[in-house]
Amino acid sequence: MEAWILLVAWALALAGGLLAGVLTASAMQQSAQRVREQSRPVSAVLTHEAAQGSARPTSSALAWGTVRWSEPDGSTHTDRARVPASATPGSHVTVWTNGHGTLTSPPASTADTAFQSGLGGLWAGAATAGLVIGGAKLIQSRLDRRRFDQWAEEWARVDTWWGRKTG
Repeated sequence: MEAWILLVAWALALAGGLLAGVLTASAMQQSAQRVREQSRPVSAVLTHEAAQGSARPTSSALAWGTVRWSEPDGSTHTDRARVPASATPGSHVTVWTNGHGTLTSPPASTADTAFQSGLGGLWAGAATAGLVIGGAKLIQSRLDRRRFDQWAEEWARVDTWWGRKTG
């Protein structure tokens, strides 16, 4: 019986792990695609000097600055965004907005999304397989415990039949 339990557990772990991994990776890909579809780059004007954290910013350093941009419907928005630290007031910067005119971070690239989805699928598959195998090991330990209790009862009967105790 124990061999069948382990065989079924390994088969379920393999099939369940693959299914969970594929479903998780697919869901993550779809979620990232929705974010990419809803996000759009907008040209904004830096209105205030970017707050710099270091004395000598590098060309790739980002700092918080106040930007103003216009939506396609003509409405104007002002908010704080991460801009190049070397940008000066009046310079044009690119910011990302969602469908509601709210600033968002840039969407992940397709390569980043593929990597994150693959890693998420791998973790989901491993977790599913681990849970199934862990459950099988728990059942196996319960069966071992029951078998040890039965052996203890048999030894107790054998000891009394011989007229002495061995332990």
